[in-house]
Amino acid sequence: MEYHLKTPLKKEDIEKLNAGDVVYISGDVLTARDEAHARILETEEKEEVLPFSLKGAVIYHCGPLMQQTDHGWKAVSAGPTTSGRMSKMTPPLLKIHEVRAIIGKGGMKDVASALKDRCVYLAYTGGCAALAAELIKEVKTVYWLELGMPEAVWMLRVEEFGPLIVGIDAKGKDIFAEVREKAEKVFEKLKG
Repeated sequence: MEYHLKTPLKKEDIEKLNAGDVVYISGDVLTARDEAHARILETEEKEEVLPFSLKGAVIYHCGPLMQQTDHGWKAVSAGPTTSGRMSKMTPPLLKIHEVRAIIGKGGMKDVASALKDRCVYLAYTGGCAALAAELIKEVKTVYWLELGMPEAVWMLRVEEFGPLIVGIDAKGKDIFAEVREKAEKVFEKLKG
């Protein structure tokens, strides 16, 4: 199935998605990589308030290349980064915040149970950084630029961002885990 969703996402938006479905996102998306995830968790630990809302949010694992213009910022390159690096920080983040979708590449290990009933993982093809930048209609603002351009949190307005493949659905089905499992079985046969 193919779905066209608008942010902020509601729980009902993601509950209908199944692993393997194709999704396009329109609306606001926040980029976040390692440092941003750590800062979000630290902010919560210190009982401080985030400068942005994660309610119904879409987090994009991306370290964009931005160009400053007379009118603000413009995305030059904005491809997905490897999501596996954020796997350990994702379950505690989802316990605190109502993030409804995570976009990245390569899947995430051992997060399917944390995503269950609350969030989906949407895979975006690596190597499409220029295409992704074209789908960003506006760089609305940036938070925590002191972390560096790729690690800052960028609020992007996107239109029909995708195609994204549901890699882990809110029911717990993880197509990446299934592929890993099949590959391990084949590897064991080859060894034996």
